[in-house]
Amino acid sequence: MNLLLALIVGAVVGWIAASLAGRKEGFFGSVAIGIVGAFIGGILSSIISGSMKTYLDFTWSGLFWSLIGSLVLVALLNSIQHKSHHRAL
Repeated sequence: MNLLLALIVGAVVGWIAASLAGRKEGFFGSVAIGIVGAFIGGILSSIISGSMKTYLDFTWSGLFWSLIGSLVLVALLNSIQHKSHHRAL
């Protein structure tokens, strides 16, 4: 998968995850969430399947795990933001 396609897919996955969690992210925030989420999803997939294979090609299962990882990341970001908001009050 070339870099441009990876950025586009990362942006879309990150935007979907942020939207589902009610966060408003810009383009670069969505890309960051999508890329880090893909990494987290790859780790989760490896733990669940017991396989340490990594893929650089586009697959539907990779897209699924990227979305799962992005949702985990957004939930973590929301939790951290929520805790810091309550400390400031």
